[in-house]
Amino acid sequence: MSTKHIAILGSGNIGLSLAKGLVKAEIYNPAQITLTRRNIAALVPLKDAGYQTTGNNAEAVNNATIIVLAILPQQLNKLLDEIKPSIDPAKHLLISVVSGVSCQDIRKHLGLDVQVVRAMPNTAIAIGQSMTCIATDTASDDNIKLVTSLFDTVGVSIRINEELMTSATALCACGIAFFLRSIRAASQGGTEIGFHAHDALKMAAQTAKGAADLLLQLASHPEQEIDKVTSPKGCTIAGLNEMEHNGFSSAMIKGIKTSAEKAGVLYKES
Repeated sequence: MSTKHIAILGSGNIGLSLAKGLVKAEIYNPAQITLTRRNIAALVPLKDAGYQTTGNNAEAVNNATIIVLAILPQQLNKLLDEIKPSIDPAKHLLISVVSGVSCQDIRKHLGLDVQVVRAMPNTAIAIGQSMTCIATDTASDDNIKLVTSLFDTVGVSIRINEELMTSATALCACGIAFFLRSIRAASQGGTEIGFHAHDALKMAAQTAKGAADLLLQLASHPEQEIDKVTSPKGCTIAGLNEMEHNGFSSAMIKGIKTSAEKAGVLYKES
């Protein structure tokens, strides 16, 4: 990686977290990373830390070999038009974290046969705990491995088929909000049964973290772990059944499906 320069076009939460993760893992030093943003004043602290910063996306592309597209779907076409003259298919690898946009969509708009890899991280990237899904249609295995190594510095990565990337957006990227809402609801329940709000939130969040770690560290199934805490005529099964009677699982499933449907048309609507 030491010879490669990376340009992150659109340095919002995801782009900045990736940059900081790469530096923290000592894969890159700040001088090898160019960050762009329309409001370049917001990048002054990063410039002071040694990163390259600019408001000129085409200039950033000229100086890099890896280009990360970290913008909203409705901003993509304008950005691609801006950087097209600077793209060299023999030199550049494009990494897109744009929701609902296929590798082919990007190549078609550019009119260039450039290699594109899609990556869908989530906001836990800010603490190095992202679940990132990676996919491509024509990029080489070497470039897939390269992209995986980048995102492994800020969490866990998994390669999936590209047709599942919209689904990954709903389950992993939108999913952060769904699980946070579940924790919020649990903390509100805790407040109702007697705990102070800040204590209830801490208890609910740590309990959720423990539940997730049980599955990840033990390679277990949710129902196996649920069985360990439910006893005949007990309070856990009573609470679970009440939640199911009120549509808990159904609401989560429907929410994920709705988010996937919306993610699939964001770019088309732009």
